Amino acid sequence: MKVLRFIFPTLVLFSFTLISCDKDDDPKPDQAKILVTHASPDAPGVDLLVDNSKVNTAALTFPNNTGYLNINSGIRNIKVNVAGTSTSVINADVTFVKDKNYSIFAIDSVSKISAIVVEDDLTAPASGKAHVRFIHLSPNAPAVDVAVRNGAAVFANIAFKQGTAFAPLDAGTYKLDVRVAGTQTVALALPDITLTAGKIYTVFAKGFLGGSAAQALGAEIIVNN
Repeated sequence: MKVLRFIFPTLVLFSFTLISCDKDDDPKPDQAKILVTHASPDAPGVDLLVDNSKVNTAALTFPNNTGYLNINSGIRNIKVNVAGTSTSVINADVTFVKDKNYSIFAIDSVSKISAIVVEDDLTAPASGKAHVRFIHLSPNAPAVDVAVRNGAAVFANIAFKQGTAFAPLDAGTYKLDVRVAGTQTVALALPDITLTAGKIYTVFAKGFLGGSAAQALGAEIIVNN
């Protein structure tokens, strides 16, 4: 999994709608897609500027995501501001490749917040299969295994800020446990997860181990297609 990290001093990510300024007679620019997820448990919302144009309409709150949004491919200047302010907490040039799909996660506690950018492989699953990946985004949780309940690990020894490639699983309903890596100790028992044939999912660990109700250790599922 390709990962690009940026350090944010005091932020988290955002909900936005990209604005096109193209005239009707202009050729459509080459585009990529991005999906932004707020995975920093104690951080506030932010505003986003792409090439110095503000594109969000509302701040994104933990642990939500924007869904895929179009962005012009190439090198884009990305600024992130604390919501409602002009204070940029990140100012970076990021390369987005034509027709590629990316997920951007705001991660860690607010005092150490950072971001990872991951390229998403949205190749269609084989007949009867779904694709699933796991990303560990709980700042104070140990490395984990993700296993079918009372069964073998599907994903093994995933540490904070690490993730897996998409893996094929038979469509169906699963009971999954997040275990302390290499043990049978269940850190988090996930509710039933139904995987639909042809769909692609990201499951990420969220929140703090021992955190308050709103920030407690848990899991979130993103449907990528």
